[in-house]
Amino acid sequence: MSSPIPVTILSGFLGAGKTTLLRHLLKAEHGLKIAVIENEFSDAGIDTQLLGDEPVQVMTLANGCVCCTIHTDLTRALYLLLERLDSGEIAFDRLVIECTGLADPAPVAQTFFIDEELRERYILDGILTLVDAAHADVHLTQTIAQAQIGFADRLLVSKCDLVDASTFEALSERLARINRRASIRVVDHGRIDLAELLDIRGFNLNADLGAGLSLRPVSKAPSIDRISSLVLRTDQPLDIDKLSEFMNQLLEEHGKQLLRYKGVLSIAGESRRLVFQGVLKLYGFDWDSEWADGEVRESVIVFIADELPQERIRQGFAAIQVA
Repeated sequence: MSSPIPVTILSGFLGAGKTTLLRHLLKAEHGLKIAVIENEFSDAGIDTQLLGDEPVQVMTLANGCVCCTIHTDLTRALYLLLERLDSGEIAFDRLVIECTGLADPAPVAQTFFIDEELRERYILDGILTLVDAAHADVHLTQTIAQAQIGFADRLLVSKCDLVDASTFEALSERLARINRRASIRVVDHGRIDLAELLDIRGFNLNADLGAGLSLRPVSKAPSIDRISSLVLRTDQPLDIDKLSEFMNQLLEEHGKQLLRYKGVLSIAGESRRLVFQGVLKLYGFDWDSEWADGEVRESVIVFIADELPQERIRQGFAAIQVA
């Protein structure tokens, strides 16, 4: 069987420039066959008399990219694309899903974990979130806009030419407080190096915590955002049974608040790193490479969450350390 098709989720608030970025991505001469799902689905479905009986409209562009507008649920659209791919009707080796401006990317991401057949055929590569520098203050008053930033593996800031350097710096600091994992990149009128968009491997179970992970202390100013990051670290080894209990309890009580989380951990009596990561209540873990001789064995966990009881989690984390 061929290797799974990498999937990129493109998120961001209304007017942030998702369509402009997609247009650039689809028209560029990159030699890739990219399928794009423009995610306009709704439970009720859009006026079927206008659209006819076809819930998925597929158009192949001149450079071989495939554009697909769906008016049905995402799972059905993903299967329909696979059917057309397998029959040779269309060809694509990557998939980009554009979420609507008010959409929560979590259910889209979860689709690729829950459905076993889709999990075999597609692999989630990363979540990109576009941030409009000129209107970020207004957008970020809404929790959904903060959540889109919290879920991201990479933050793409648009309209930087409309703000001064100090405004951009303040925005960058605010984005880092919300999401310590995601690196921040600038998009210029939809143009950005393709390497910043693809092969992010944001959902790989490996010891990379995220290229943009900021472990330096962020501003102590009180956060005005509901979504924020918490980074826990220790050079004391962790008790694996207590760790399991700690995570299970945390997910039971606060699973819906935990947008993204990842840990690279030093376990007592074990020569390999333990890596785990998750989205909301769905998570996976695996043993990674061995610690090198003389290497400092440090455990680091990053949580990005909605109003998480930080002090309680710090205490729970301290209790799983082996003195």
